[in-house]
Amino acid sequence: MNEITVFVYLVFFIGVFGATFAFMWKMMTSTLQSLDNPIKKSYSRHPEMRDVQDGDELLVFKPLEDPDDK
Repeated sequence: MNEITVFVYLVFFIGVFGATFAFMWKMMTSTLQSLDNPIKKSYSRHPEMRDVQDGDELLVFKPLEDPDDK
């Protein structure tokens, strides 16, 4: 390799290194800022559960174990 090729390779390597470091810095900054914000508890209910209020009892099916299945 001649000196020009090494110089071009070095320039591109430094550019990629700088871009990687800038991207990492920005992502960590935005991640830490998002952790500082309070958690929003807004969620949408399933359409079939809109009529169910908090505290309502729901029907639960628990089958008995069959001894013949073992």
